Amino acid sequence: MVGRRKYDDGCAVSHALDLVGERWALLVVRELLLGPKRFTDLLAGLPGASPDVLTQRLRDLTEAGLVRRRRLGPPAASWVYELTTWGAELTPIVQGLARWASRSPGMRFDAPIGTDSLLLSLQALFDAPAAAGLEATIALHLGDERFILRISGGELAITRGEIDRPDAVLDTDKRTLVSLVRTDRPIDEALASGELRIVGDRALVEEFRRLFPTPQPVPIGERT
Repeated sequence: MVGRRKYDDGCAVSHALDLVGERWALLVVRELLLGPKRFTDLLAGLPGASPDVLTQRLRDLTEAGLVRRRRLGPPAASWVYELTTWGAELTPIVQGLARWASRSPGMRFDAPIGTDSLLLSLQALFDAPAAAGLEATIALHLGDERFILRISGGELAITRGEIDRPDAVLDTDKRTLVSLVRTDRPIDEALASGELRIVGDRALVEEFRRLFPTPQPVPIGERT
């Protein structure tokens, strides 16, 4: 991390910012929370970052011990970046930051959002009390991307991949998913338009979409 501006004092918060406080660094971590990615996939998830900047941030995070580079076995045989065990410990910190920021009066829930960001926002906004007693597995297909959503013990876990015999399969696109979890758009409308396909327990899908309430913004000037 030669040449980087650092706080370089004995405060652990300052040191944390030395590690992930540089612009784009924590967003690189965000992009890796759901699993390994190739450089091109990371770049696609960070459209505002140049290849040179992304290369430097990956180098910084690797030197800090948060990220590692690994070659996949055949037939893929491509190089991917992934979080180390220590890097993955940032998961609740990133989610907590997302929950905190979601209450900002300036938070734009109608702004464009990447796939990983959308799914991580679902984790951050997940209403655990409303999901009490619910045990379910949902396969989410967003174009060519496949995700597994597991609800158990009042928690939502999201991973990349396929699963046999889920309770329901949601086959849709990002824009439609946003409309279903952030508005009262009828599911029948999305089904009729072809933007959504459901296999399995439709009642579960109806219940699932209600588990992500939009937080009430904190009034500006509130002191308590």
